[in-house]
Amino acid sequence: MSTTAIAHALNRGLRNAMEADEKVMLIGEDIGALGGVFRVTDGLQKDFGALRVVNAPLGEAGIVGSAIGLAMAGYRPVCEIQFDGFVFPAMNQIVTQLAKYRHRSEGAIALPVVIRIPVGGGIGAIEHHSESPEAYFTHTAGLRVVCPSNAHDAYHLLRAAIRSDDPVIFLEPKKSYWLKGEIDTAAAPPDLNSAAVVRPGTDLTLVGYGALVPVALKAADALAEEGRSVEVIDLRSLSPIDDATVTASVRRTGRLVIAHEAAQSAGIGAELASRVLADAFYELEAPILRVTGYDTPYPASRLEEEWLPGLDRVLDACDASYAY
Repeated sequence: MSTTAIAHALNRGLRNAMEADEKVMLIGEDIGALGGVFRVTDGLQKDFGALRVVNAPLGEAGIVGSAIGLAMAGYRPVCEIQFDGFVFPAMNQIVTQLAKYRHRSEGAIALPVVIRIPVGGGIGAIEHHSESPEAYFTHTAGLRVVCPSNAHDAYHLLRAAIRSDDPVIFLEPKKSYWLKGEIDTAAAPPDLNSAAVVRPGTDLTLVGYGALVPVALKAADALAEEGRSVEVIDLRSLSPIDDATVTASVRRTGRLVIAHEAAQSAGIGAELASRVLADAFYELEAPILRVTGYDTPYPASRLEEEWLPGLDRVLDACDASYAY
């Protein structure tokens, strides 16, 4: 058991995966000597060589397209997309090739590709550097989509993603890269498809993922001072969604608030709310509420704190749920 930042946990996960399997290789922009923009691949090219940690040209379509070919040849490539807004030039390769090929080949050919994407805001970046594109990928059949919120899960979920024979979109909340937490590399890994109850409670279920999980935990602490008992669930897997864990919680608490950075319309919150409503309608004591980013393009950095769903907005939604 040790304490480390999420970025370092990811680095350790990549290192251990490469040590365990010589077919694991990395490809991305500036991931070699620089170690990536967020230093997640720091030191890996020095230790494993330029043939396994490949500095790619500035071309996301080429990065993902090359990874697909490598996977077909028996490798397990891990791509790094430098920033979330840069993934869109590769959408054709991801949506029409990577996600479909196993189905198209009737299971004969797997494409075990992991695409790591730093996501979300909170770092004062310029345009195209603070997107939350998860809903595009969750709408695409054939992809797994995962988003850890802490160092322990970052390590174990990345290892599980690399072992998976399905393509995995691995979302890393960039605001949380240097958030420290305990990590036990010897622990049994979590199910790649599972949500986690990170704080038990009895009278409201608060669901988040990625950078919103620490916010949800702070909200639960604040509400506890008022005598409220909030259960916090870290969704972790966005596709498939572990709605069974959330529904079981809502059946006990009677209330549900969902928080995420992405825009509200057609987001993860909408999908989860629909499923819970269908399965736990008669147990609900209040409408399901969502706390999200706005249905606008991401704003200039000086306005992002107003745009991002923060502690006050989460608390307001919880208060509104309790008011019913």
